[in-house]
Amino acid sequence: MIEQLDKIEKRFNELTEQMASPEVLSDPKQLQALAKERAGIEEIATEYAEYKNASQALKDTQSMLSDGADEEMTAMIKEEIKGLQEKLDRLTGELKEALIPKDPNDEKDVIMEIRAGTGGDEAALFAADLFRMYSRYAQEKRWAVDIINVSEGGEGGYKEIVYEVKGKDAYSRLKYERGVHRVQRVPVTESSGRIHTSTATVAVLAEADEVDIDISPDDLRIDIFHASGAGGQNVNKVSTAVRLTHIPTGTVVVCQDERSQLRNRQKAMTVLRSRLFDAERQKREAEIVEERRSQVGSGERAEKIRTYNYPQDRVTDHRVGESFHNLPGIMEGRLDEIVDALTAFDRVQQLEQQPA
Repeated sequence: MIEQLDKIEKRFNELTEQMASPEVLSDPKQLQALAKERAGIEEIATEYAEYKNASQALKDTQSMLSDGADEEMTAMIKEEIKGLQEKLDRLTGELKEALIPKDPNDEKDVIMEIRAGTGGDEAALFAADLFRMYSRYAQEKRWAVDIINVSEGGEGGYKEIVYEVKGKDAYSRLKYERGVHRVQRVPVTESSGRIHTSTATVAVLAEADEVDIDISPDDLRIDIFHASGAGGQNVNKVSTAVRLTHIPTGTVVVCQDERSQLRNRQKAMTVLRSRLFDAERQKREAEIVEERRSQVGSGERAEKIRTYNYPQDRVTDHRVGESFHNLPGIMEGRLDEIVDALTAFDRVQQLEQQPA
């Protein structure tokens, strides 16, 4: 642990020095990046300095104990040693927890993508239900939701919906939602009352900005076309919809929700940056964890993170192995109990992996 803290302290001092250099001060983008990194470790560096001061004070106080000291002085020294040891124990615990790697994306806004998986029209309806659930949760958290692109399915469901969520702690609260969600219920189209199993996939992308990822204009193909509604009819006589293709990766983003071509282009660029940023995140994780599964899998029923069982009025999150009841309330956006359980589970796992 001390070795890690020494490295953090050294890096903190390096960043402080770099930010004061004329070269960095004349480059706003580099200054912003360095300031962001420094702010991320400032609390640990400050607390480690306090820890070292307390450790030195403990050694100095212990050295004051001697056989020749009178009883009253010895008692005072021992009391001070006890207080310093308690402080060191507290700081050790706090530093150990602080060393849990913080997700650098936790303070970012979010791009969410919900797609119907296995199950036809029922899967599309479930995708729409998930969007409604997250929208209600966002409303409760006072986050802003802005739709980017929608591909409608049968019976009023969604084949795909892409949208932006802006607000405090949006990514830190929603990041555990990525993966395959499974629903077990009797579809409205089922006349015999038979329970069906369907899936939808949820992707949660940290919204990337230009500091996070730079896209060369030469790597982009931009297509402009008429926005269209359900059934393919034109809903806008002016070409405002935008399709961006990132040529090196083949990533395609469509945005047609806004009436302004400029706004659609800006939104599409936000989604593109976020997808490429997330691809880099997954690549880095894959280098650390061999054969790591992709974010949302293929949408098959077996690849699930959570099951929504309507007949039994329960939602089971398979990562924490826990079931939550009041399914109607959960589908109305009351997700905090599940998110809190996932956050606590993740923190315990990371603490167990920390060095002594």
